[in-house]
Amino acid sequence: MDKKKRIVIALGGNALGNTLPEQMTAVKITSKAIVDLIEEGCEVVVVHGNGPQVGMINNAMSALSREDPNQPNTPLSVCVAMSQAYIGYDLQNALREELVNRGLINIPVTTMITQIRVDENDPAFKKPSKPIGHFMTEEQAKEAAFKYGYVTKEDAGRGYRRVVASPKPAEIIEIGAIRSLVESGQLVIACGGGGIPVTLKGNHLKGASAVIDKDFASELLAEELDADFLIILTAVEKAAINFGKPEEKWLDDITTDEARKYMEDGHFAPGSMLPKVQAAVKFADSKKGRRALITLLEKAKEGILGNTGTHIHQ
Repeated sequence: MDKKKRIVIALGGNALGNTLPEQMTAVKITSKAIVDLIEEGCEVVVVHGNGPQVGMINNAMSALSREDPNQPNTPLSVCVAMSQAYIGYDLQNALREELVNRGLINIPVTTMITQIRVDENDPAFKKPSKPIGHFMTEEQAKEAAFKYGYVTKEDAGRGYRRVVASPKPAEIIEIGAIRSLVESGQLVIACGGGGIPVTLKGNHLKGASAVIDKDFASELLAEELDADFLIILTAVEKAAINFGKPEEKWLDDITTDEARKYMEDGHFAPGSMLPKVQAAVKFADSKKGRRALITLLEKAKEGILGNTGTHIHQ
């Protein structure tokens, strides 16, 4: 490559595992795929999910509150912050080790604890739908609603769970610091778990009971950093239409107009492939020459070279 391509990578859940030991193993594999791209001459910024991790932290803090009446309930925004630091700790150490192993000793790795402002009037707050935390009996759910203001829903006969909103990201609070780190040549991990959701009250940032989709947060970060590529890594090598049906067709190279038509026709599952394609289309449409790629973690290098994955462009 003649010029370094700036890439924002959105890591899917399979890149981190579900438990502490799984994460320690997974980040080593993930780091190899990321450093492969750096060796290809790319400038990389990493965003990751936090589904299992923030759930684990939330459950642990909730258990502490139940066991000790003097311990106040821990806000979800604080749990997201904890997950960013915990995942960043493992991921940045694994990346640093992989870089040094390959003789790339002058690339510092940094985790930026990142807040993302959401609009308190976002329609998602009126229809919370993302389950989080432990299962509860109906009586426990009523108590949680009374004590903490939780919204709970019955979950397929398994009990009640707290549900929270998933608003769209509006502003990355630490974008100036992230941009400075990237432009100084650092490998930056930012917007973990979609970012810590906050609303703005005057000059005060207040944590919100919400989770932000990491693919939408990655898209906003890619725009703000004027990236060339947004790579959304997932559990399949390519997106498909008629997925799981006899007429299934894997998508190699499509325009944003084609992608929108497929979305309108209902080809991508909500909560799964749909937000990834939506984020990819938004980024590719944001400026001429920008491209998005959806593929497997281990195929990221082949994807950026144009050999696999679903490429979305204007």
